[in-house]
Amino acid sequence: MSSIDEAVAAVRAGALVVIPTDTVYGLACSPYREGPVRTMSGLKGRGTDQPIALVASSVEWLLECVPELRGRSGVLARALLPGPLTLVLPNPARRFPWLCGARPDTIGVRVPAVVGETREILDAVGAVAATSANRHGDADPRRLDDIPPEIIAAVAVVVDGGELPGTPSTVLDLTGPDARVLREGAVPASEAIARVAEVAAQ
Repeated sequence: MSSIDEAVAAVRAGALVVIPTDTVYGLACSPYREGPVRTMSGLKGRGTDQPIALVASSVEWLLECVPELRGRSGVLARALLPGPLTLVLPNPARRFPWLCGARPDTIGVRVPAVVGETREILDAVGAVAATSANRHGDADPRRLDDIPPEIIAAVAVVVDGGELPGTPSTVLDLTGPDARVLREGAVPASEAIARVAEVAAQ
């Protein structure tokens, strides 16, 4: 069995995996059940009030997962993704509450621009819940050697993607009338805001 097959089987079984993304190494699991997500938060050292992103293989799959992302949210998602952005969007049906932290009426979503093994894994499972494969507050992992040994020991599969860019996604809150940058990352804050304004003006 290849590492792709092993990772897909692990995610479907509710286990945790480490996969490379377009930014940093990610700790990932099935988003469809609360148990694996809580296990992942505990391993990372995050509180349940802190959100975790829903990472989809495509914008189309994202809209399957959260059908309410239509109108403005859908337009922005299609224009800004895939890429190194996490979008915080309205979640009126409060889907995936175990991903939403202290704001259950919002949800953070990503569609990474990935190829190779991670692309095949995401295409097979549709979506994962994912966060950087580090302990909360520590440096983001650019290489497998940067991932804490306790995380490596606790996951079912580790997919080696070599050295990654190492800067996490930029997080944009698009739930209000104006875009807010919650975390500046791979996309400069000014560029991210400008891209949202450009889409809004169309």
